[in-house]
Amino acid sequence: MKEVRAKKALGQHFLNDPAIAARIAAAIAGPSLPEAARRWSDIPVLEVGPGMGILSAFLLDSGRQVKAVEIDSESVGYLHRCLPALDVVEGDFLEMDLSTLFPGEFALIGNYPYNISSQIFFKALDYRERIPVIAGMLQKEVAERICAAPGGRVRGILSVLLQAWYDCEYLFDVAPGKFTPPPKVTSGVLRLTRNSRTELGCDGRLFRTVVKTAFGQRRKTIRNSLGSFNLDPSRLADPEMLQLRPERLTVEQFIELTNAVAASKA
Repeated sequence: MKEVRAKKALGQHFLNDPAIAARIAAAIAGPSLPEAARRWSDIPVLEVGPGMGILSAFLLDSGRQVKAVEIDSESVGYLHRCLPALDVVEGDFLEMDLSTLFPGEFALIGNYPYNISSQIFFKALDYRERIPVIAGMLQKEVAERICAAPGGRVRGILSVLLQAWYDCEYLFDVAPGKFTPPPKVTSGVLRLTRNSRTELGCDGRLFRTVVKTAFGQRRKTIRNSLGSFNLDPSRLADPEMLQLRPERLTVEQFIELTNAVAASKA
């Protein structure tokens, strides 16, 4: 318990409900897994930020190979003592070459730290050919943003970039009282499974630039927010999309915009 008290002093929040931990673990291996994703139900698992190991224990019980990345040395020591079967890699997830951890595909899961959750998902995108399934818990508003459909007010950069490659599902809320100490916000659990897209159909770097530029001025229409690209409307199948705000556009429309920007620059 010394470790838990020390972490409280650092302002960290630990899940204290085993039933919630079991539901999170089941998001990548349980009966609720979508039919299309069940072929990945036995691949290795990489857990980000295991903390005191409440989720890790359920992942180990699944019989799958599990590795956990933990940056905090006190947590690493605790996990070695209390969960010796867990393969703990000490280090910064955001700085790691994930391709060295497993020889092939792996699932990503975790109770993601609120302050770096977006960065974690951006990094996962870079390894999308290796990570067919992602699940875990993060701040509810971020999870809802990732899963937001076109037209939703909370739709943003992460929504479009992740939905280009993954089917995104918001699974359930987790109340503050399920943590020690309780955070000031509600958490949310989501699951992402790789979709059937194999090629983006446009320049990937330019796609990111177009999406980030559009949402960088989200109150403006696409025509105004992308004005610096000197986009030729005639290169669009439906030029009327330029009158929309970015949250209204689908992934396919952003791909079309990216190709139009590329053609206008040529």
